Amino acid sequence: MTTDTDVPLHSVHHWPVNIGTAARLSGISSKMLRHYEAQGMLGEVARTDSNYRQYSLADVHTLRFIRRARDMGFSLEAVSELVSLWHNRRRSSAHVKRIAQRHHEELGQRIAALQAMQRSLDGLLCHCPGNERPDCPILDDLGKV
Repeated sequence: MTTDTDVPLHSVHHWPVNIGTAARLSGISSKMLRHYEAQGMLGEVARTDSNYRQYSLADVHTLRFIRRARDMGFSLEAVSELVSLWHNRRRSSAHVKRIAQRHHEELGQRIAALQAMQRSLDGLLCHCPGNERPDCPILDDLGKV
């Protein structure tokens, strides 16, 4: 099954496109698209005489980049920086790598914290009989101050 984000952008014959089409092609909601635009990640978006947004092929390509970076868990701040570096052909790949390494380390910390939570919950589940009685070691543990 293909989605609109699987469609090659060059196969769309009518550029620029409206916000609904840009959202569908990029896999980003119209609301988030407007948010990314407000954050300056798209630069200046063209407008019609009636003030409707008109997104270019490059804009939709940037939106797909943003979606992919967000899918990988990069923060909005990091995504903004990555978009800027992506558009800057004079960038240093070392700068990009530092951002990715920082995100990798943050993910490792979050994974370790989630695993610790899972181990704690495993212990609580083992001690909870899960019967009709009101005694509950899970609630007792959560209630500790």
